[in-house]
Amino acid sequence: MTVFLIWNSLNDPLFGWLSDRSFLSTPQSGSQISSPEVVLKRLESLARNGPLFALSFLAFWVAWAHPGLQFLICLCLYDGFLTLVDLNHNALLADLAVSANERTRLNFHSSLFSALGSLSVFLSYSFWDKEDFMSFRLFCVALAALSVLGFAVVSRILLRRFQNEVQSHKNGEGDLLKELSLGQSPLAQTEKPITLGEYLKQLSRHRNFMWFVSMNLVQVFHCHFNSNFFPLFLEHLLSDRISASTGSFLLGISYIAPHVNNLYFLTLSQKLGVYRVVRGLFLLKLGLSIAMLLAGADQVYLLCLFIASNRVFTEGTCKLLNLVITDLVDEDFVLNRRQQAASALLFGMVALVTKPGQTFAPLIGTWLLCVYTGYDIFERGPLKDSVAAVGVSGAESSLPLRQGCFYLLVFVPISCALLQLLAWSRFTLHSRRLQGIKARRQGAQHLIDVKAV
Repeated sequence: MTVFLIWNSLNDPLFGWLSDRSFLSTPQSGSQISSPEVVLKRLESLARNGPLFALSFLAFWVAWAHPGLQFLICLCLYDGFLTLVDLNHNALLADLAVSANERTRLNFHSSLFSALGSLSVFLSYSFWDKEDFMSFRLFCVALAALSVLGFAVVSRILLRRFQNEVQSHKNGEGDLLKELSLGQSPLAQTEKPITLGEYLKQLSRHRNFMWFVSMNLVQVFHCHFNSNFFPLFLEHLLSDRISASTGSFLLGISYIAPHVNNLYFLTLSQKLGVYRVVRGLFLLKLGLSIAMLLAGADQVYLLCLFIASNRVFTEGTCKLLNLVITDLVDEDFVLNRRQQAASALLFGMVALVTKPGQTFAPLIGTWLLCVYTGYDIFERGPLKDSVAAVGVSGAESSLPLRQGCFYLLVFVPISCALLQLLAWSRFTLHSRRLQGIKARRQGAQHLIDVKAV
């Protein structure tokens, strides 16, 4: 796990840098890289790495090495190809369009098909049998084969269509590139490519980037806290009050609902702007958590609604933030006068800075639960004795397990919401400033003289 933790932390910026380092400046030869060529590079990467990503998933289910070694290799391969696919897929959102409406439309369709893809989670339960893995393995093989075929066919169609559009655009006939605000990069002076250290210095001076990753660090922490402790909350807060099928339904819907809910949030973002929608979600999270705290742990229906909505709204916010990162790509392009936007690299740097939230969410949650209740999830045997001891001794420093889980459930969202509202209030890339940045990105030469750095 230590090896995987290091690999998982470093592969996002590493692959982003390898993908985008040629875009950070103009080579000394003076050759220019146009926006359509950048998109073609992204699509070629998806066509190459997508099938490999699906095959790396398949490698888990066929024994070919010592179990420990196979698990480590498969986990690192899977995470590596997932990172390559995610970075290039997310970067396309910034490279295909500049206008907020077009990006929202692209994200809307992406969320729609992500929701359809998530249905495989429900389907997998039909094949799961802990006594016999054969049917589940066959399901995984079929799923991987379908994914390989899907990646190969769809990426080839996209490549062919975009190559035709690029050729038509050169002849003045294409409509897709005009619709997506793509065109040739403005002429720039030729300078030496910048180093990774210089790029990091530029990012450290990018104030909106720093405030965004501060907010997103808390968001990633909250998302992974919910993912890790959602089953625990169901077990200790609701297991004696709802049926097992209801608990399974809540667990399953928590994976599908964020994608569906995101469709509404994206529609709302077109009317109000992403900044206001995200701020509204933070306020909603704070309000619901305070209301649940006041209502208490005995309100079963409210508790079911809160546990589900807390996860759904938190995951939905995470999916909206990709649009904010694309705006940061625009601002980085303008502030540092780049030849091309380093989209994948910026997505990778955001992932790197926010990775600690993913790592510390289960650690901090487990520690808090242990401190307040004496319950250690890694030592389930002494649980009854620990709880009984708490009830008998009435120690002031401990709480019954159910009450401790409830306080953890409501106080973590309250704390996260307050920290996020503070950071988000310092984020200025919205309204007029955002419009000005997008105008410059789209090539208004009278606003800024774009040059290669």
